[in-house]
Amino acid sequence: MRAVTGVFTTPSDAGRAAQKLRATGMPENSVSLLLPGNGQNPPQSVPVTTTEQSGMGKAIGGVVGAAAGAAGGLELGAAVSAIVPGVGPVVAIGLFGAALLGAAGAGVGAVIGEKAESATMEGLPEDEWFVYEDALRHGRSVVITVAEDESRAASVRNLLRQEGAESVDEAREKWWIGLRSAEEEHYSGLGGDFKQDEKFYRLGFQAAMHARTRGQEYDQVLMEMQEDVEKVKRQCPGVEAEEPFRRGYERGRTYFESLRNKAGK
Repeated sequence: MRAVTGVFTTPSDAGRAAQKLRATGMPENSVSLLLPGNGQNPPQSVPVTTTEQSGMGKAIGGVVGAAAGAAGGLELGAAVSAIVPGVGPVVAIGLFGAALLGAAGAGVGAVIGEKAESATMEGLPEDEWFVYEDALRHGRSVVITVAEDESRAASVRNLLRQEGAESVDEAREKWWIGLRSAEEEHYSGLGGDFKQDEKFYRLGFQAAMHARTRGQEYDQVLMEMQEDVEKVKRQCPGVEAEEPFRRGYERGRTYFESLRNKAGK
């Protein structure tokens, strides 16, 4: 399974693209939408299970119907609204979107329901979640499609591009460009050579944003990330990679905490 993502300027653009994906024969459970829940974008004609307060909601497997409003009437099965740390309210339409909210620590794990539990989560791009968060934080919307093979994934990419989507790689680059100047100044202030070490520093920074490691101290996740560190070393033999990777991770952790504090969550 391969996840293909498109980032859109508006919820209506994202909804239109998702409609066209479904029209090509994509299974209902393979297309999901993530919308910024700022009070204007959530679908209005579909019951939305919220997890903003403890004890609210059980299973959203029964929340089935037409996702109207901002999503353009798209039928994607299930919808859930949750407060995402560092982002704010987000509406997920579709089972993969709901599962991603759970992976991001939004507290919807018990809310996803039996339907989501029985669906395959293979290919779910948890390591890309921070890119989706940045898009949502800036009021953009995300379409996530899980294709069964590379041929189908290529078709999905083409359709999303034709509908005006920004790819997840493009969105990731935009995210880093927005941070790069401050990170170069910080790293250089520590005596590091940012031009030489940026690749390793950035990898560490991004690792701190991954759903499975975010918020944790470097020593706590070192064993889990050892394979990533070793891969970096193999790619650049003879170059000191571990120290800039560690510094990047620690800086990324600080950045994530600052986002949480700004959002008050």
